[in-house]
Amino acid sequence: MELDRTGLHSVLSIVVVLLMSSRAVAYDPLDPTGNITIKWDVMSWTIDGYVAVVTMNNFQMYRQIMSPGWSMGWTWAKKEVIWSMVGAQAAEQGDCSKFKGSIPHCCKRTPAVVDLLPGVPYNQQIANCCKGGVVAAYGQDPAAAVSAFQVSVGLAGTSNRTVKLPNNFTLLGPGLGYTCGPAKVVPSTTFLTPDKRRKTQALMTWNVTCTYSKFLASKHPTCCVSFSSFYNDTIIPCPSCACGCENKNCIRSDSKILSTPGINTPKKDNTPLLQCTHHMCPVRVHWHVKLNYKEYWRAKIAITNFNYRMNHTQWTLVVQHPNLDNVTEVFSFEYKPLVAYGSINDTGMFYGMKYYNDLLMEAGVYGNVQSEVLLRKDADAFTFKQGWAFPRKVYFNGDECMLPPPDVYPYLPNSSPVSARVILHNLAAPLLALLLLLMAPPW
Repeated sequence: MELDRTGLHSVLSIVVVLLMSSRAVAYDPLDPTGNITIKWDVMSWTIDGYVAVVTMNNFQMYRQIMSPGWSMGWTWAKKEVIWSMVGAQAAEQGDCSKFKGSIPHCCKRTPAVVDLLPGVPYNQQIANCCKGGVVAAYGQDPAAAVSAFQVSVGLAGTSNRTVKLPNNFTLLGPGLGYTCGPAKVVPSTTFLTPDKRRKTQALMTWNVTCTYSKFLASKHPTCCVSFSSFYNDTIIPCPSCACGCENKNCIRSDSKILSTPGINTPKKDNTPLLQCTHHMCPVRVHWHVKLNYKEYWRAKIAITNFNYRMNHTQWTLVVQHPNLDNVTEVFSFEYKPLVAYGSINDTGMFYGMKYYNDLLMEAGVYGNVQSEVLLRKDADAFTFKQGWAFPRKVYFNGDECMLPPPDVYPYLPNSSPVSARVILHNLAAPLLALLLLLMAPPW
C-alpha cells in the first residue's frame, strides 16, 4: 500500500524524533570525543564477591561537574549487596533486615553513590576521592578530571565467569543531562609498581561511557550574551526571556530579602534564586570591543552571575571567533585553544586563574569575573564590519549561551543604514560655505 502525504509526513516526523533522541543530541561539534568513562577494576576476590576500584574519568574538554557533585547509580544483575566502601558512600542503606551479624553498607538493588567530602579521615580515603563530587574539565585540569572510590561487593560471582555486570547506569552531574551506555568488558587495566619495575593487572575490567545532552539537561539555555563596542554607543542586551520567563520567581537587586540569613544557601533540589532581569538567565556573558590599534585590537569579557544560590567552581567559557587563531595575550583568565578539526583554530577556552578568579561567586557585588584579550589582526581577514568582531558561539560551563540576533549587532558608523544621511549632513556645511564664497562680490 502507498502512503498518502499525511501518512508519509507522520512517518518522517517519527524518524526525526527518533534521530534527535539518539546520539545526535549528545554530539558536541566543538568536543566530538568528549565523554565521561566509568571504569570498574576488580582487584581481588572475596568469599562471596569481589573488591573493585571504580574510576570516573571526565574526558570532556570544557564541561566539568560542579558542586554539589556527581551521583552515580546502577541496577545489580543479581542480589548483590555492598559490604563496604572507601572514598564514597551509598546515599541510602536500604532493607538489610535479612542479615545477621555483619550488616552491609547498602542492600538496595539500585544504589545511588556519592563522593565523600574533603577532610574525611584518611582510613576512608583512596586516591582521587573525597572532593565533594567536583570534577574538573579535562581541558582545564587533566589531573583533577578524575574521581574514584573502592567498593566491596557481596553475594556476587567470585570469578570472571560468574560475575554479572551491573546495568542501567545513571549519572547525575549534578543535574540531568548524562545518558550512560551498557557496561562492556574490556582488557584488564595494568598498573606499575611505584618503582616502575613490576607490572600488575586487574582481575577483570569493564567500562561504562556516559555522554551529555543539553536537551536532557534543560529545555531553556542557562546563559546569554550581550555586546557593545567603542565605535557604537548602542549596547546590545541579551534577548528578552533568553532563558525562559515562565513560572520563575525572582527578586530585585535592592530587595530586603537579600539580608535574610541563609538566603544564599543552595536548596536540595538545586532550584535557583535569580535576580530579576529581562533575560532571566542565571549567567550573562558580555563581550565588549574595547580598543583598535594598528596591528592589534582588544576585547573585554565580563561574566556575571545572577543566581543568589549558586557559585561556579572551576568555571569554563568557550568562545568561537575567527580571530582566536591570533590571540596575543589574555590578561586575567587562563586560555587554551580548542582545535577539534585539524588546522581549524577558531575556538578557545577561557577559565579562571587558580586561587584568583576560578570561583564565580553568587549574585551580588562579587558575582562577576572579567578579563581583556589582545588579538593580532589578520590582514587578509580582519574587519570590524558586519559584526565580525563578535563571537559566533559562546558556551558557559559546557552549555551554549543564547546570542542576540545578528541583525542587531553594533555596526560601524559608515556601515549603518543612516550612514548616507550622516555623510550628507557632514558635507553640507563646507559645501554651503564654498558656494557662498564663490557667489560673493569681488571686493
